[in-house]
Amino acid sequence: MSRPGSDLEVPPGPGLPAGLVIPAAELVERFSRSPGPGGQSVNTSDTRVELVFDVEASEALTAAQRERALAHLGGGLVNGAIVVVASEHRSQHRNRVAARERLVETMRTALAPPPPSRRATRPTRGSQRRRLDEKRQRGETKSLRGRVRDQNS
Repeated sequence: MSRPGSDLEVPPGPGLPAGLVIPAAELVERFSRSPGPGGQSVNTSDTRVELVFDVEASEALTAAQRERALAHLGGGLVNGAIVVVASEHRSQHRNRVAARERLVETMRTALAPPPPSRRATRPTRGSQRRRLDEKRQRGETKSLRGRVRDQNS
């Protein structure tokens, strides 16, 4: 995992055969007060981290990667940038690490190729026969549920 303040490394995976390195200059970190727990220093320390990565202006991405990321992230972008927020930890450092990890996962899913489309298949002859046999058996069972008639009259 990369350290806060350094380049962000996205390991190789689907859609990223060689991985990806996002320069630290393209990442913007903003800090604010976290609404969560914190003890005595809860109102004085800026532990909440907002990590911003501008996808549209990034030079770390190729044109194809940029298009795929923009298409996948679509409504989740704010002015063409991904904004990741972390405030679950008490320390700013741990929140910075959490925000970077979240950005890595977001980029991995955004740059992954779409799954292959479903190939239509036909049911086998045996499965069709079993289904019809089961329907026939069920119909016979239900037909036996009628009124019982006296056979003597």
